Amino acid sequence: MTSITWGLTSGCAIIGGMILGAWLSRYLPKGHFTTDSKDTMKIASGMIATLVALVLGLLVASAKNSFDTLNAEAQTMGSKTIYLDHLLAKYGPETKPIRDQIRDSVQAGINRMWPEESGGMTGTQALEAGVGNGERVQELLDQLTPTTDAQRHLLAQAQQLDSEMLQSRWLAIEQEQTTLPTVFFIILLCWLVALFTCIGIFAPHNMTVYVGLILCAVSFSTAIFLIVELSRPLDGLMKISSAPMRKVLEHLDK
Repeated sequence: MTSITWGLTSGCAIIGGMILGAWLSRYLPKGHFTTDSKDTMKIASGMIATLVALVLGLLVASAKNSFDTLNAEAQTMGSKTIYLDHLLAKYGPETKPIRDQIRDSVQAGINRMWPEESGGMTGTQALEAGVGNGERVQELLDQLTPTTDAQRHLLAQAQQLDSEMLQSRWLAIEQEQTTLPTVFFIILLCWLVALFTCIGIFAPHNMTVYVGLILCAVSFSTAIFLIVELSRPLDGLMKISSAPMRKVLEHLDK
């Protein structure tokens, strides 16, 4: 399920719980609405609300951390690409085909990850496609024959950098496979539905209350949307920025 689907589903479920509570309040005996009953339900609702707030807060922070981590890895990979091109330029003119390959790989990666039109492959598929380009650069580096100590040193540095970039790419691919279990979200939704059902039972029946509860439901569903969206930094509406890689392309074009 996409982040938008999760957000809409959770919003509808929460509002459904509120409507269920309002419906039950019309048929429950008046003995259920004593002061003691209301106080008890306030305590129960407060406990559920606290539990939901803690879980949502932790999930948002965790998802944001994953997003920032991958974004930082993209920046690091960009800086290593620029430095690799710099090392090859110092090596000599015989590295021109390798530098062209790197430049083409960066351009192709941008086109795959951030296409001008919607559709195409997913972020993970784009990363996997880029692995082949990195391995091609590695093969071209292995074909170089240094003739001086300076060239041997530069080649060793270039090979190490390319290996690190390949490892980072595979690490990003593996990290993208980690998603929150569907059962986890279902349990969280059950807590929210139970919370709003309790609120709906004892809430006054007027438009102001209904609007306020609907706004609360929208806020909770937005939080779930953010969690799912931030946990998939290579896809969706809030994918990582293309600015670092476009800056790399500017340096490689010089």
